[in-house]
Amino acid sequence: MYISPLNTDLLFEEAQKESLYLKLIQQLNKDFNLANEGVDFPMSISPAELKIQLHEKIYRLIQYKFAEYLNLLYVIDVAEDEVKKLDGSDLVILAEQVSFLILKREWQKVWFRNNFK
Repeated sequence: MYISPLNTDLLFEEAQKESLYLKLIQQLNKDFNLANEGVDFPMSISPAELKIQLHEKIYRLIQYKFAEYLNLLYVIDVAEDEVKKLDGSDLVILAEQVSFLILKREWQKVWFRNNFK
């Protein structure tokens, strides 16, 4: 049964436990490229480094390319109501929270695809 992770570290732990971490990276790369926001997270990237790089990418999108940021959220299919609940007064914290929402949605896609194929 799918259980939504409570934070990024638990999400990565679950992905590694189920041997789906590499599929999570592939899904991130695929959806970022679909949104024309080319990233290439290497398959060898550690969870800690992935968390940092994703946070930096989201921060830059919010700060400098807001329309592209919104398009990315649309392509990944992050729930709009979850984004609206976030406090946008501190961009660093907002980028961290949005990064988690992105990872959570991507993890959901990977998990369901793996368990219901």
